[in-house]
Amino acid sequence: MTAYTQPPFIEALKATRPKTLPIWFMRQAGRSLPEYRTIRDNVAMLDACLDPEVAAEITCQPVRRHKVDAAIFFSDIVVPLKLAGVDVDIVPGKGPVFGQPLKTADDVKALVEHEIDDLYAITSGVQQAVMELGIPGGDEPWTPLIAFAGAPFTMAAYLVDGKPTRDHLGARAMMHADPQSWDTLMDWCATLASQFIVAQLQGGAKAVQLFDSWAGSLSRDDYQKNCAPFSGLVLDTAHAHGAPTIHFGTGTGEILDIMRDCGAECIGVDHRITLAQAVKRVSHGMGDSICVQGNIDPAILTCPWSVIERHVDSVLRSGQQAAAHIVNLGHGVPPNTDPEVLTRIVEYVHAWQG
Repeated sequence: MTAYTQPPFIEALKATRPKTLPIWFMRQAGRSLPEYRTIRDNVAMLDACLDPEVAAEITCQPVRRHKVDAAIFFSDIVVPLKLAGVDVDIVPGKGPVFGQPLKTADDVKALVEHEIDDLYAITSGVQQAVMELGIPGGDEPWTPLIAFAGAPFTMAAYLVDGKPTRDHLGARAMMHADPQSWDTLMDWCATLASQFIVAQLQGGAKAVQLFDSWAGSLSRDDYQKNCAPFSGLVLDTAHAHGAPTIHFGTGTGEILDIMRDCGAECIGVDHRITLAQAVKRVSHGMGDSICVQGNIDPAILTCPWSVIERHVDSVLRSGQQAAAHIVNLGHGVPPNTDPEVLTRIVEYVHAWQG
């Protein structure tokens, strides 16, 4: 028998257009699914992330339900910090909260002595998910699994402020007031993010998404000088292990070109600009030789279907300006989303002919 061809998601990452547009959703494995709420009942977030069977099950749930074209490993960007012995917990309704926010150069020096000793839970969780999602090169269709990590700036912002903040003033202040400590911290974060990604790739993940959730709070100069080189290190690690990459952040419309220069094959775009505008900003005169990902507005998901359909159609037409388009949201699935709406969007995208 002839082996199946590459899935549409993988083809799109090569900047070619498959016959069917690929689609997946950030935060597709999460609170919008009743099966997720069942398995998470009385199970803390970090406990779920570090239980290979639970993480694998949650990873596969949206593929079973929605028939999306990629899974993303269920975890959290603070998991590598937890595995390195950092005092962090994910508090419901608040997000990551750290026991000792970084205030001084000595705090940074002490932190970077931490190392990850064991990534077995991560690799094992990925392996178990891949067993259900299918093995590449076989006689059955398979769904690629995406490895992920938080970008060094987003990790550092949490560490300095000790919790989620709106403007990340503490991290931005350290960047300017103590550049040596900042570089030390960012290099350490890049190392942990790289190790986290490698563990997932060793388990069978076939692509990587780097989330720079908070990079939109930075000026172009600050991002280019103080953050982009460290994100580049993480993406280089993924490439060294043969994995194509997606680089995503929110509020990053003004730095998309710098994000592409970090080396990713695909640029994730939030809902604040159109995909056509994004292509112009990242093309560097190279025409449309770029893959973009996005960028359905998550707010649309609770609207009547006629509004959703019109918006999704607009996104798909805008995405035609790129060499390839991976359909996604401009951010994560809101927890109050009706899962049937996501399934219907997947069906609409798969049937779309332009």
